[in-house]
Amino acid sequence: MITENDIAAMVVISDNVLRDIEAGKYRDHYLIYNRKSTDDTENQQNSIAYQKAENMRLVLRDKLRIAPVSIKGFCVDGVITEKHSAFKTNSDIVLTKDGQVQFVIERPKFQRLMYLLSKGLFKGVVVLSSDRASRNSRDEMVIRDLMDRGVDFRFVNTKYDKSSAGELHKDIDGMFAKHRSRDTREKVTYTFRNLREKGVVTHRAPIGYLNPGDMYNKPFDPVRAPIIKRMFELCATGEWSLSALARWANAEGLTMTPMRRRRTAEEKAAEEDDEDTIVIEPVCRPLDPGDVQRILYNPFFYGMTNGNDGERVKSISHEPLVSQELAEKAQLALRGKRTSKHYSKKLPLSYRGVLNCFECGRVYTPYPKKGHIYLGARCAKSCPNKRRNVPATVLESMVGDLITRLSFSNGELTDLDGKTQSDISDIEKKRQEVLEQSDRRKKKVREDLSYLRENRIPLLKAGVYSPEGYVEEENRLNSELALLQKEEQAADASAHEVIVEIIKLSELLKDAYLHYYYGDSTEKERVMRTVFSELKLSGNTLEYQCKNGFRSLQNRFLQFCDPTGNRTRVPCLKSMCPNR
Repeated sequence: MITENDIAAMVVISDNVLRDIEAGKYRDHYLIYNRKSTDDTENQQNSIAYQKAENMRLVLRDKLRIAPVSIKGFCVDGVITEKHSAFKTNSDIVLTKDGQVQFVIERPKFQRLMYLLSKGLFKGVVVLSSDRASRNSRDEMVIRDLMDRGVDFRFVNTKYDKSSAGELHKDIDGMFAKHRSRDTREKVTYTFRNLREKGVVTHRAPIGYLNPGDMYNKPFDPVRAPIIKRMFELCATGEWSLSALARWANAEGLTMTPMRRRRTAEEKAAEEDDEDTIVIEPVCRPLDPGDVQRILYNPFFYGMTNGNDGERVKSISHEPLVSQELAEKAQLALRGKRTSKHYSKKLPLSYRGVLNCFECGRVYTPYPKKGHIYLGARCAKSCPNKRRNVPATVLESMVGDLITRLSFSNGELTDLDGKTQSDISDIEKKRQEVLEQSDRRKKKVREDLSYLRENRIPLLKAGVYSPEGYVEEENRLNSELALLQKEEQAADASAHEVIVEIIKLSELLKDAYLHYYYGDSTEKERVMRTVFSELKLSGNTLEYQCKNGFRSLQNRFLQFCDPTGNRTRVPCLKSMCPNR
């Protein structure tokens, strides 16, 4: 008698069919089992259509009665169709205390078939050949046990006598079936090892490359490759985090390559006639920071591919998108931005995470001592920087000097008037880059709008959008397009206006210094984080890097051929340190 748990493990069937099976109505009937483990269209002898025709010919010849039962996800009119390997097995084996050996049958339909036959609910099963039923010793053991118990297995290509010769015949067929699978696996393994050793890409190429179905040819993706190359260049500057790169790439219209989701258990169990109605469309999802990290650390982009035993070899199937030097520079920039949390509860002190060691990158952490605040770094023993502790007042004084240096002096303003014309060409070049990026983004938005308007009726009929949702999506795209146009107009400002804005920024920075000078530690920290992206200490020298908005003021030292423009000397510590 079939229990409720058995019914749940099998399939959902109608009450009438279940009642008939339980009553033993089909004990004198057969089922037909067809299995295909490869999608090779030229292998017609093992195709599902060929197996169905040969099995039905045997049924008509021997006048067998096929059970007219249809069970969802299992069989249709007594015919079982399964696409699954019969060679692979689950390695888990359970030995019970009472001497039973339990293992899992990988093929779901075959497992249900063996269950029904073991209960005596059907007389037997019709199969093309023994290797269609099993190619591994475990499943073969189950089949042999059922045959010994009287279950009738009818093979189209073979007939086994009930004698020692018939048993030997079954042993030989089982041995050759397993040998054929092992031999095929071995040949495929050796072939792929030889290809990988030569540098052939035997796997799917990552985003930025196309997969035309040829292992020897992995061309560039003309849409995604330029954006990914630009991503490497931006990351190498050290000014971009993974999250910022992901947002930038998504704004540029970059998406992951189209991929189909995994088929559900119901879709895998669908009959061959129903497979044409199951359409799984590929989906392009946006990038997340994890995708960006995998891209930047993938050696595939500078011409390498997977070899044997974890090696990396030069590929003969694709061209490098970036140079190895650029990729390593981008990876080094990412590693330099990694930080660790050492404390679960932090003291409410200022300047936390503001200052780093220039040599080893360790952060200077604030700590109180004798009523004063100090910044200390636990540098590695091999670190050449011996300045492990700095008073907070010293840092405040150094940063104050930097702020005064960033603003223009009267002499610099006079020199700036003469350099304006040469600077305009550089600013114009940057403006053109901004306009090109804006054009790509506007093109993507216009394509989305065009697709939305051309397919309005199909999208509404398919239920992808409700009428209100359609209008909302169209308004969103129009707003995004208008915003891009405004940004383009802002980027179209003249170079002279940009110079004027830089001078205004310099004057505002002079005013900010007064607020910094008379502010408390919290306000001074806010000014530091607003102006500087990096502050690094090495001995008595402070290295600094301004944020993008203030970079033009910092770069003027380099334009004036001052190699130490981004450095300042620490004043005499003994004269500035409070009594300790």
